[in-house]
Order: sequence, then structure tokens, then C-alpha cells
Amino acid sequence: MFKPVSLLIGLRYTRAKRRNHFISFISLTSILGLTLGVAVLITVLSVMNGFDRELKNRILGMIPHATISSREPIQDWKNLAEFAKRNPQVLAAAPVTQLQCMLTANGQVSGAMITGIEPEYERKVSIIAGNMKAGKLEQLRADEYGIVLGSGLAGNLGVGLGDKVTLVLPEAALTPAGVIPRFKRMTVVGVFQVGADVDGILAYVHVSDAGKLLRIGSAVQGVRLKLKDLFEAPRISNEMLYDLPANYYETNWTQTHGNLFSAIQMEKAMMGLLLMLIVAVAAFNIVSSLVMVVTDKKADIAILRTLGASPQTITRIFMVQGAVIGLFGTLAGVLLGIILSLNITSAVTWLEHVTGQSFFDAYFVNYLPSELEWSDVLWVSLSTGLLSFLATIYPARKAARVQPAEALRYE
Repeated sequence: MFKPVSLLIGLRYTRAKRRNHFISFISLTSILGLTLGVAVLITVLSVMNGFDRELKNRILGMIPHATISSREPIQDWKNLAEFAKRNPQVLAAAPVTQLQCMLTANGQVSGAMITGIEPEYERKVSIIAGNMKAGKLEQLRADEYGIVLGSGLAGNLGVGLGDKVTLVLPEAALTPAGVIPRFKRMTVVGVFQVGADVDGILAYVHVSDAGKLLRIGSAVQGVRLKLKDLFEAPRISNEMLYDLPANYYETNWTQTHGNLFSAIQMEKAMMGLLLMLIVAVAAFNIVSSLVMVVTDKKADIAILRTLGASPQTITRIFMVQGAVIGLFGTLAGVLLGIILSLNITSAVTWLEHVTGQSFFDAYFVNYLPSELEWSDVLWVSLSTGLLSFLATIYPARKAARVQPAEALRYE
């Protein structure tokens, strides 16, 4: 089988055992540096993708993509919901009423964001129905004053299904005994868990009960929207206001969690850049390795030149050798990075179990997520391969400039 001379000799140099063990050591460290750099880069990008996914699926699965609200109670919210669903970007709409309060039980007190919902409609706009840890969302019924708590909130209060909690509203009522806060006893009919910080702050009641607590009767504050493209939320919600009375206004997820999403995107970009610089340092170790090889192989280069090899052939020989080192290191790094990305979640969970420490309580998710994207693997591989190729140019051209007479003078 025919092989170009430069490819044949370059591959032979790569496989051959070198007389200078230090050169072999430098080549090995170049490969290991590339392997570790590529593996760490792929793993970190996968972790950042995981945080991005959790933000979209968990946090943004629980909070509204956008909400059309009114400064006055909305009596006929179904007409507003039908109006919103005429927009092709709106997948579903549901009534919503929100109030902030304190929940107390068993001598414990926790602040909570109470959301009044209609269970039949809510399952179309959020993921709560599929993340019920105990009870069912449908057990929220009008005038029964049931409440569904997040698992973190239920744990803080020490309550479960069937237990009573006291809801304390942030307003006072004038009674014969004086001015006292307004209280309402609620029955826990469900507990949800999505594995995010919303578990510790959110609770749900029936929209009718929320209206009575706010003294607006059967009216609601607004309509929550689920959109096809959540990044279009500001534009779509603003466009709807053009056809609504002046007392309507919009809110969307970018106002509440937009900074978190932007921070994740920026961190991903910066971490990718910094780790790519580390990969670049490892790739340019190939330069020092090949320069030493060229010095070691001057006699061989001179012999090849006297046998008729052109400077271009010599250049290609050492470019092949450097490219093989880069290719081997890149492939090993990609393989290691894929393995780490697919297993880092379970590995960190096992480490938390062994040490008894929770490393992610301060984050919006309570575990280390990871999502491997093949587009990241592709651009990391191509970038590393390009850097490795560029690193071979200078040593290869240096080899091509070796003069046979000078190299053989002292042989």
C-alpha cells in the first residue's frame, strides 16, 4: 500500500523509542496536558449546561414565563386567557393570584409566597403536578382552604399531609380586642419537590381561597402564560398590552430570574475561555517537544536531505509527528471528558453521602447537574486540534532549515 514518505517517516518517528529520555518525557507531558485540559474543559461546560437546564426546567417550570396582570381585580379571567392564547407563541394560560405571608406550625415560622391557582389549568402551565411528593394537586378545592407546600417549606414547619398550618397575612384587622394580624387555618393537602430553592418558599392554594384572603372575591390578579420560546417573553407580553386597557401591565421571568440566567451564560463563556487558554498552553508544549526532537534528529534530517528529500518533505515529517501527538492527546481528553461528564453527578452525590456534607445547599439546585452537549465536544475537539496543528509549524520549519553539511560535520 502506498504511503507518502513524509507520513511514513513521521509515524515511524512517533512510534520509535527515543535515545533521549527527556524528550520522551516532554512528549508524554504534552499528551497528558492536552488530555487533562480537554477533559476538564468538556466536564466544566457540561456542568454549566446542567445548571442552565435546571434553571429552565425546574425554576422556570414553576414560575410564570410571563404574566398579564391588572391594577384592579379581574372578574372574567377566562376572556383574558382566551385573548392571550390567540397569540401563536402562547401554549397555555391559567389564572393566578399571589400574596406574601407567614406560615406557622409546631412553633416554627417561615415566610412564603402563596400562589392561588386553578388546578385544572395550572397543570398546563407548570411542572408542579408532575412533581408532587405527597398528595395530589387536584385536592386543592374551592372553600376548603387546603394548601400545597414545597418540601423545604414543609420540612421547616415540621408538617405533612393532613396537618394544620396557620397563615398570617401582612395586614391588621380591627377587633374589639384591638388591632391584631389576620390569621387563617389551612390544611396541608399536598407536598411538592422539584429539587430547587423554590421548594423552600412556594406554596399553593385554590385561586378562590386566595381571592377570599385578599378580599377580592372570585376575581384574580392576572393570567399566567406558558410560551413556546421563553426568551421571547418580554416581547410577546409587551405586544399583548397594546390591545388591552391601560390598567393592565406585564411581568416576565427575566425580571425575577434573568440575572441568574445571564450569570450562568457569562460564567460558561468565561470558564470556557480560561480553560481553553490552559489547553493552549498544553498544546504549545508540543513546540518544545518537537524543537528537542529536531535537535536530536539533525543527523537523520541531513541524511534525508542528501538522499533528495525537499525542505517541504522535512516540514511535513515533523508536522505529522506533532499532529499525531495532538490527535492522541485530544482523543484521550475527549474520551475522559465524556466519561466524567456522564458520571460526575453520581460521583459527587456519592461523595456527599460518604462525607455527610451537602456541597450545593447555597445554590438554586441541591445537587451538581451535568448535561453533555455534543456541540461542545465538537468545538473543543476542533479548537484543540487546530492549536496542536499550529504548534507544529515553527519546529517543522526549523527542521526544514537544517543544513546537511553543518549537521554531518561532527558525526
